[in-house]
Amino acid sequence: MKLVILDRDGVINFDSAQYIKSPSEWKPIPGSLAAIARLNRAGYHVAVATNQSGVGRGLFDMDTLNAIHEKMHKALTDEGARIDAIFYCPHAADDKCDCRKPKAGMHKRIAACFNTDLTGVPCIGDASRDLEAAKEAGALPVLVLTGKGEKTREEGALPPDTLIFADLAAAVDHILAASGQAPKS
Repeated sequence: MKLVILDRDGVINFDSAQYIKSPSEWKPIPGSLAAIARLNRAGYHVAVATNQSGVGRGLFDMDTLNAIHEKMHKALTDEGARIDAIFYCPHAADDKCDCRKPKAGMHKRIAACFNTDLTGVPCIGDASRDLEAAKEAGALPVLVLTGKGEKTREEGALPPDTLIFADLAAAVDHILAASGQAPKS
């Protein structure tokens, strides 16, 4: 099975230090939706694994999170793209759950949902916790320099074999080229 796992904030859409707390704050990074459409056309399933501690902190509720995701799904549909599944951790960091990245709980749920091994599956994120969760799950950590990505790269301590790209579109170019498919279509 061809699968790619994406973080949301900082990879698909612009991030905010104050969290994305409403649909109006969700704005796609240029080229990200088209990149997901290219993955879909190449036969890839796309899943999202996103920490959403704003729910646990009381900054927004589940209805708002669902509305944000509905806006994302609509924007993807308008671009001819889709995300097959969204997995999220609504817990605050001090809740000590197993799903919050850098733990691999969400990735393990994705593997179970898609009935697949994550070995070699690209997991694209902009923060060290995304990369650590990918490594713990046996997946391929991929850093994009959007969102917190530049800072993450500067801090170093990336997992071995981490691939680094300017943005999601460049990462998808690489994935498609490595799979023998034309990078742009």
